[in-house]
Amino acid sequence: MRGSYTAASWIALATAMTVFAGPAFAQQPPTRVATEGAKGAVGDVVVIYGDRDSSDPGSYSVIGEQQIAETAANHPAEILNTIPGVNVQMNSGQELLVAIRSPVLPAGAGQGSFLILENGIPTRAPAFGNVNALFEVHHETADAIEVVRGPGSVRYGSNAVHGLMNFIDPEPGAQEGQTLTLSANSLQRYRADATANFKTGDVANWIGLSVMDDGGWRDSSGVDQQKLTVRSKFGGETWNAVATVAAVNLNQETAGFIQGLDAYKDEDIATTNPNPEAYRDAWAARANVRFETNVGGGQLTVTPFALTQRMIFIQHFLPDQSTEKNGHESLGLMTRYDFGPDNLRWAVGADVQWADGFLKEIQSQPSFGGTPSNRTFPRGIHYDYDVETWTAALYGEVDWDFATNWSLLAGVRGESHFYDYVTNKTPGTTGRFRVAPSRTDRYKLLTPKVGVTYSGFEDVIVYANYARGARAPQTSDQYRLQNLQTIRRLDVENIDSYEVGARGQLAGIDFDVALYTMKKDNFFFRDSDGLNVPNGRTEHTGLEVSLAGELGEFAGGKFLWNGNFAWSDQIYAFNRNVAAAAEDIFEGDQIDTAPPWLADAGIGWQSPQFSLFLTADYVGEYFANAANTATYDGHLIGHLRGGWKFSDDLEAFVIVRNITDERYADRADFASGQYRYFPGEPVNATIGVRVRH
Repeated sequence: MRGSYTAASWIALATAMTVFAGPAFAQQPPTRVATEGAKGAVGDVVVIYGDRDSSDPGSYSVIGEQQIAETAANHPAEILNTIPGVNVQMNSGQELLVAIRSPVLPAGAGQGSFLILENGIPTRAPAFGNVNALFEVHHETADAIEVVRGPGSVRYGSNAVHGLMNFIDPEPGAQEGQTLTLSANSLQRYRADATANFKTGDVANWIGLSVMDDGGWRDSSGVDQQKLTVRSKFGGETWNAVATVAAVNLNQETAGFIQGLDAYKDEDIATTNPNPEAYRDAWAARANVRFETNVGGGQLTVTPFALTQRMIFIQHFLPDQSTEKNGHESLGLMTRYDFGPDNLRWAVGADVQWADGFLKEIQSQPSFGGTPSNRTFPRGIHYDYDVETWTAALYGEVDWDFATNWSLLAGVRGESHFYDYVTNKTPGTTGRFRVAPSRTDRYKLLTPKVGVTYSGFEDVIVYANYARGARAPQTSDQYRLQNLQTIRRLDVENIDSYEVGARGQLAGIDFDVALYTMKKDNFFFRDSDGLNVPNGRTEHTGLEVSLAGELGEFAGGKFLWNGNFAWSDQIYAFNRNVAAAAEDIFEGDQIDTAPPWLADAGIGWQSPQFSLFLTADYVGEYFANAANTATYDGHLIGHLRGGWKFSDDLEAFVIVRNITDERYADRADFASGQYRYFPGEPVNATIGVRVRH
């Protein structure tokens, strides 16, 4: 396999790291810490660096360390899809498409619609989003994963349109010892995850390493991936700091769509790969230091950061199957000052970020389509450009307890984006590809939010919330043009969200309920002709419910249950004519790849030594094309998870996914008159062992 290492070598490396990581030290703080000034109301406090706590208006979910460990997710979708309103579709290997209160959004709509953070810091510069960017985060060893459903732009700026995902690493010194987890899967998948928490002098350190060797259950679909995160905590009498360095490498053989109505139901077809030549090689690295100190009765946080990434892959999902190379470097500074009494808390911040990126697309196969004098897909270089960007932002928030049991959270962010685009290819149109002349562009974003909470009910909070999300055009939106596009400055994509909800505990049941409606303008997507549309409009209405509780005790353990479901109505709010008239978009049509129903539920028994859980994931029927003429039937998939704790230092687990061997599609769409699918994995079992020291 391309650039691969054997599973045995990586397991040996992980073992060596665990043995030689150094001495551990004990410290008492929990792995999840309340944010500064949190009011400690109903529910779990949000982890440090979090966007919201349990007393704030708006919807969020926190996946804790125990759930992350028990899920043992090989792909981020396997854990993120347990959250209501979240639908991450797996494609091939570590590829994916994300939905949070939205349809599943491919490029370009998916680039920049969902903000990905690591310890509160963006993993990519705002103008350089990627729909597959979740492979760059270290979810395997995370201490918590926070998901904000709905706009989060006031705190974090551009790209938090439909929501954000914040992957939080363990705090150095927060937990004693080392951990090694080894697992093997029946689909030729082998993993090793190692962590170490130790002290060197006055410096607390945490190291996490994850390696995976996946042979691939489809033809020519193997994956090798390595992730490393190192964190150190240090400080003085008046300040403290946490430094983080993270790196990830991915080498994968990519299996493309299978085609034909219900092709995923045929085992022989599902295992095939129509694009055995396809691959994706990528790496990314990040570094940052978070400084904290008390100034003038408040807390000042200053975080300089740097990041870089490179990717090369074959675009197997397009007719020309061209090769794309892209990458960028970025430097940034985030500052925040929190101050004020308990009943009137203020936060002000300023962020600045520079980035320099490139993109090159080359078609190696002969020209085809169109006319002999003007082929639709010409051989050679389609695009070759560099873009330098600057982003600057100011924001402020106030959290005011203005009456007994009443609180107001309001904020606003102003943000400016500057792009300097330089083409290395002569401007003009060749076939379906248009190269714009070099130029500069500027964008301004203004994103307010305001929400009210009432906590006068015992163990229950109710809230109402308004928030705006915004997305500045991605560089690929602006400069990777097609022949029918006008060379012009694009508009900022905006979404306005209105939400009411409640969370807390009633009759021993933990619950979270949210009802929302959103309207989006300047929606950027690709229509059924394969042409980019920069001015679409959509409307989104939905209901999300989460429930969890206990059924009683038996044989020294507890019966536990949980469930969530999400209903949504997502529609186009404009008309769009295409060449294939049967696939025209009409106002009021359902958006394709937007299941009206999503659900996740589980029931199990847990004791100090043993656990056994049965879970199920449901995806309802949805339209596979914008014309609402092609559908995917949906699916219901069951999973079984068990664990045995031999001692405080040793435990074993087994996970059986897709226990009924259901034939289903992780992703289904309809393009060029063909049903296309990424088939879901057949029944498979993972066995593993976890050792602590």
